[in-house]
Amino acid sequence: MSRSSASGSLRWRLLAVTGLLATLLVALAGALLLGLFRGEVQRQFASGLRSQLDEVTARLEWSAAGEPQLTPASLSDPRWRRPYGGLYWQIEPVRADGRPPLRSRSLWDTQLAVPADAVADGEVHVHEVQGPAGQALLLLERSVRPAGSGAGSWRILVAGDLRETEAAVQRLRGALVGGALLLLLLMLAAAWLQTGVGLAPLRRLQTALAALRAGQAARLQGRFPSELQPLVDDFNGVLDRQADSLARARTQAGNLAHALKTPLAVLAQAAEQPGLAGTPAAALLDEQVQRIRRQVDWQLARARAAALQGQPGVRTPLRASCDALLRVLQRLHADRGLQLELALPESEPGFAGDAQDLQEMLGNLLDNACRWASRRVRLSAVLAADGKLCIEVDDDGPGIAPAQRAQALARGQRLDESLPGSGLGLAIVAELAQLYGGALSLHESPLGGLRARLLLPA
Repeated sequence: MSRSSASGSLRWRLLAVTGLLATLLVALAGALLLGLFRGEVQRQFASGLRSQLDEVTARLEWSAAGEPQLTPASLSDPRWRRPYGGLYWQIEPVRADGRPPLRSRSLWDTQLAVPADAVADGEVHVHEVQGPAGQALLLLERSVRPAGSGAGSWRILVAGDLRETEAAVQRLRGALVGGALLLLLLMLAAAWLQTGVGLAPLRRLQTALAALRAGQAARLQGRFPSELQPLVDDFNGVLDRQADSLARARTQAGNLAHALKTPLAVLAQAAEQPGLAGTPAAALLDEQVQRIRRQVDWQLARARAAALQGQPGVRTPLRASCDALLRVLQRLHADRGLQLELALPESEPGFAGDAQDLQEMLGNLLDNACRWASRRVRLSAVLAADGKLCIEVDDDGPGIAPAQRAQALARGQRLDESLPGSGLGLAIVAELAQLYGGALSLHESPLGGLRARLLLPA
């Protein structure tokens, strides 16, 4: 999917927002869990060190001079005696007086660095300090004073290596990252399915619109969710009102045509009355009546095509109209023995317009071809690459010179006055095709005569 189509897709927008929110939520949840785990591990570690501090305090003895004494063998944990073993103790006076502190063997030749703070007797303070090997240590300190002695207070320090707790936190972090990625993928997959299910009614609506545009339905068909059904009902209401308005307009146009044709028929009959028939005035009157009839038919066809242009749900099968016209023309030109051929694809293309307009255009083209053909007239149709319906009418007549083809499409222009007609046929076809977004063009036919190529919406 291209970037422009992805940015215009409702599904991809929903997925993008869902993915962003899911990523933020998973990241926040992971950070919160990791923080809680780290705090719990350190709390348990501090609780263990508190037990070690209590043991050191319990094993501490005092000399008669109030000096602290501690036998290393009395402590149970072997890490006290292993250099840099990860567990350290140190006893020193609260007020430094130059005397070296008592230290565990695990400190080897180093000392614990104690923050300068005041600790009351019996209180326990917790610090994070740097160990003998540069590692991070959690340190607990307590101040004690020998009973019954006027000596000063002593500080008991116990520290433990935090590397094991940090390793546990790192292991959990790795597990959380893997789990978070898996959870995020599952959430995105669920969001994909959710948007697919949620947008399915929109796809059904798109299918219904395509059927309406293709002329397979006159209204939007189907039931839709409550959020979309009012829109569908309103749209169908607009289509119904438009169809009613179109029907009224066509009825009025038909009434107008009937109102005009009746006086024209009276005038044509008047030209045949005794005393007037055969005179130049009668011929002129008959010619003008015929011209007015053609003009009325042309203007009505223009109005009808303009009203139907882009009308959804309008579709006319091509084969039915072609068969009917060819049967009529075959009877009209039976005395000439014309061979009328029809070549349509198996896909049965249709015209996205009114049947009467299609018959008007094809009738003019076929009638013109039959007038000029010597023996053959062929009507063929294909679906062009641009989605247009391409209809071609060929004949084996004399054809039209390239320089005169544009003149043949002009309204009222006749290239040969020997044949009857008003010169409006090709002009009506060209203008009707243009109103439907199509075109009419003239070319040389493979049969030797003229080819009229008509492009219409399919």
